[in-house]
Amino acid sequence: MACALSLLSVYLLDLLAQSRRRLPPGPHPLPLIGSLHLLGDQPHRSLAGLAKTYGPLMSLRLGAVTTVVVSSPDVAREFLQKHDAVFATRSAPDASAGSPNLSDFFPALAAADLQGWRRRLAGLFERLRRVFDAEIEHRRRVVGKEHGKVKDDFLRVLLRLAARDDDTAGLHDDALQSIFTDLFAAGSDTSSSTVEWAMAELLRNPLPMAKACDELQRVIGSTRRIEESDIGRLPYLQAVIKETFRLHPPVPFLLPRQATTTIQILGYTIPKGAKVFINVWAMGRDKDIWPEAEKFMPERFLERATDFKGADFELIPFGAGRRICPGLPLAVRMVHVVLASLLINFKWRLPVKVERDGVNMTEKFGVTLAKAIPLCAMATST
Repeated sequence: MACALSLLSVYLLDLLAQSRRRLPPGPHPLPLIGSLHLLGDQPHRSLAGLAKTYGPLMSLRLGAVTTVVVSSPDVAREFLQKHDAVFATRSAPDASAGSPNLSDFFPALAAADLQGWRRRLAGLFERLRRVFDAEIEHRRRVVGKEHGKVKDDFLRVLLRLAARDDDTAGLHDDALQSIFTDLFAAGSDTSSSTVEWAMAELLRNPLPMAKACDELQRVIGSTRRIEESDIGRLPYLQAVIKETFRLHPPVPFLLPRQATTTIQILGYTIPKGAKVFINVWAMGRDKDIWPEAEKFMPERFLERATDFKGADFELIPFGAGRRICPGLPLAVRMVHVVLASLLINFKWRLPVKVERDGVNMTEKFGVTLAKAIPLCAMATST
């Protein structure tokens, strides 16, 4: 009862504060829950729909949290470039666990961990830490004992740096753990999801598939493996990846930013502490920016010099500004090389049932935007 009264008091006080400032337009919030009921199980789509009513800069009350949602390149530029210092602070959601957490919407309840997500995550990361510890220790035991020519990998290079007596690298075990956790949690999942979406789109669209395969055969051939240096000579493959990022960004929203001070943007007040979501999924499907926005057309990127490295705000799957994703170079290389390797080494087709019924393109919302039903395809060696 006391908890409910406290939440109600916070809600009423916030309504009073909102009446004294000009927030961006948005739906009228309900008591306590605000506009949570409008999100559904596909928040990126729900918020894109709301943006058609309230505009590309809108505000919502999600539980007890003032939230600002950005759904257009011009408005995103205001937050990520023009005023990026104010929004450089990220607010990582507890929903990073893969499911919404009450503390994301009612911060006062965070310490209670009512759903137990933090306890479960702590257990998962402890298991992950043991896996990494075992691999690091194994590599330390065998380093220098390998026979023949051994190709360097990332862990071998890091262990060699860590073994320096001067300790300038600062690569103690905790640092190695953090590096590999980041690579595992933030790098592998997003990259594999992008490759799966790209394959799904190519299998649904035979003409782009044929063009991509023809380019690979012409430039690479079938007698050698693709190298990173080949990517620049594969413009159609690059266009396929860009089109995949447009339709299926690795994350539907950039990691939420938090206003470090109250600021005026486009005539509206963004209060200190407000969370800011950049809906990159909505920007990629905007019919005012992309002709035939729902259609998979890599050719559009052969006709326009749009890139995804943070300068062109129409396509920012990795963000922009001073907090752009630091893993962008590695992710881009990985996705291009993996997709090209799959296409050049195998011939692909859909199972009869999938070809008859169509590839299910339903999304599973989370921190990453994965396919709800994994792609099923058949490969034969070329």
